[in-house]
Amino acid sequence: MIYSENILVCIVIPLLISALFTRKGTRRFLVALAIGMISCLLSAYITGFVEFMSEFTPEEMSAFYAPIFEELLKLMPLLFYLFVFDPKTSSLFSAGLGIGLGFATFENCCYILSYGAEDLSYVMIRGMSVGVMHLVCALTLVFGLTSARRFRVLSLPAVIGAISLSMVFHGLYNMLVSKPGLSSVIGYAMPIITAVAIYFPFHSLIDHEPGPEQNDTDNYDAGKKF
Repeated sequence: MIYSENILVCIVIPLLISALFTRKGTRRFLVALAIGMISCLLSAYITGFVEFMSEFTPEEMSAFYAPIFEELLKLMPLLFYLFVFDPKTSSLFSAGLGIGLGFATFENCCYILSYGAEDLSYVMIRGMSVGVMHLVCALTLVFGLTSARRFRVLSLPAVIGAISLSMVFHGLYNMLVSKPGLSSVIGYAMPIITAVAIYFPFHSLIDHEPGPEQNDTDNYDAGKKF
């Protein structure tokens, strides 16, 4: 048994203190990293509670229910940041990357402390598939939100579409890796392939971000779109 809360405190406190001595962009990323770790712990609480109160097996929770709770807890801080601060696209992507990376890092730390790090292949799988999967899911959320904002359709259906896509990707990954054989190989490769596929669209969105004069003209109250 490990004490996840103690691990979280040990990692997050230095992050938050170091954020006080950094510039705005770096500070944003460090805070998002801490929020991602907190989201991971909260999702573990919720998933464990639902599993305890229901008759779901761990496999059912992993395939059907964990993706829902985990992606919702990644989405909520992004929505708060988007509608309260109305950030630039690059800033929103930075926050999404931080949340996804924090979530993946804390989950990997807890798993490795629970099951050990003697098996290098297991550690590589955790890092290159599970970790990247959480990062891709967070980027999927940001892609959905920024695309909807760019086309002036940032509304409840657009948010639901973004979170649904992220949940489907997460759930598909969990189902593929749940069984040994070809399906697990496909599942382990899927996050890396997807990350490579979205590399160029990611930079395209950042590079074509409107300048300050366009932002002043196109600025609108995103909160009214709900």
